[in-house]
Amino acid sequence: MPTITTADGTEIFYKDWGSKTAQPVVFHHGWPLSADDWDAQMMFFLGQGYRVIAHDRRGHGRSTQTDDGNEMDTYAADVAALADHLDLKDAIHVGHSTGGGEVAHYVARAKPGRVAKAVLIGAVPPIMLQTPANPGGLPMDVFDGFRSALLANRAQFFRDVPEGPFFGFNRPDAKVSQGLIDNWWRQGMMGGAKAHYDCIKAFSETDFTDDLKAIDVPVLIMHGEDDQIVPIADSAHLAIKLVKHGTLKTYAGFPHGMASTHPEVINADLLSFFKA
Repeated sequence: MPTITTADGTEIFYKDWGSKTAQPVVFHHGWPLSADDWDAQMMFFLGQGYRVIAHDRRGHGRSTQTDDGNEMDTYAADVAALADHLDLKDAIHVGHSTGGGEVAHYVARAKPGRVAKAVLIGAVPPIMLQTPANPGGLPMDVFDGFRSALLANRAQFFRDVPEGPFFGFNRPDAKVSQGLIDNWWRQGMMGGAKAHYDCIKAFSETDFTDDLKAIDVPVLIMHGEDDQIVPIADSAHLAIKLVKHGTLKTYAGFPHGMASTHPEVINADLLSFFKA
């Protein structure tokens, strides 16, 4: 398996498909998943002539099950190491959920010439947690509940999330896909419990406000209006006000995992943004 080894000895697994002379598109997955969550996008954009890349965040998937470094500064440093290793130029970075936070944190710090555009899909920025500065955020009890459920029975918790709010399968008119549920569980259980536990703090408490303000490339923000995991009012609607060159596109009735439930819609809109 292709991996890079970071400065602290962590092995980061990645996929790198397509012509090395084509424009690269780098996909950043959500918690607690892996690069496999982007299958529908990787195959589509490979067919469109792009070089497609996706990595397993440290502690997730096939990367080292680290017991430390599971926070946004290190996540972004790992992405920078991958970009250096592959010598990526004018890359488009696409992040979902936690991966959207990773994209914001990386792109704000990227070396000149590395990044052409960024996309945040159902992403956690600016900040998920309710604070005095972010009164519309989710209370700490929500994230403490995640931690408690993970410690009590991670395998069951990783069934409950995709069977319910992640894909919107708890809605009365939902078309449930057992395959998506099983694949979510499979990806989650590949990762390390300690890294997954620590990542809850990373995705909920990191304040990406300054990152969003610092990004100086075009940014597409895509968000489902029925996102039950990252509510749109305290994420996309705030993030679009902070980026310099942003476009907001929302989707009526779409869930958090809309890139998997509605890939034909999301892929088409991504392609339009890539080519613009």
